[in-house]
Amino acid sequence: MSDIFPGALNHVAEYFKVLSEVSRLQVLCCLKNGAKNVTQIIAETGLGQANVSKHLKILTQAGIVKRTPEGVSVIYEIADPILFQLCDLVCDRLQVRLEEQTKQLEKLKL
Repeated sequence: MSDIFPGALNHVAEYFKVLSEVSRLQVLCCLKNGAKNVTQIIAETGLGQANVSKHLKILTQAGIVKRTPEGVSVIYEIADPILFQLCDLVCDRLQVRLEEQTKQLEKLKL
């Protein structure tokens, strides 16, 4: 990343900042299996309506989620599914780190 223009790093930081909120990750996981309206997202996540709407607005403004009006409701879907490859990569790294920490703790018990 050292060859990236410093101004571009602000965009990278903003992208990760959007992904740094647990409720937004819940919304994204909910949308992983396909497009949904707000009522469906609320039902699947257990989050409140105002909370879901706030996070959908942030995700839409960031370009991570796209919204499509359909009649009287709005359908939300993931704008770029590669997002889940990024999440899988992070989860894999966290799992490796946790396994390494567990091994270190087991050594201390001996």
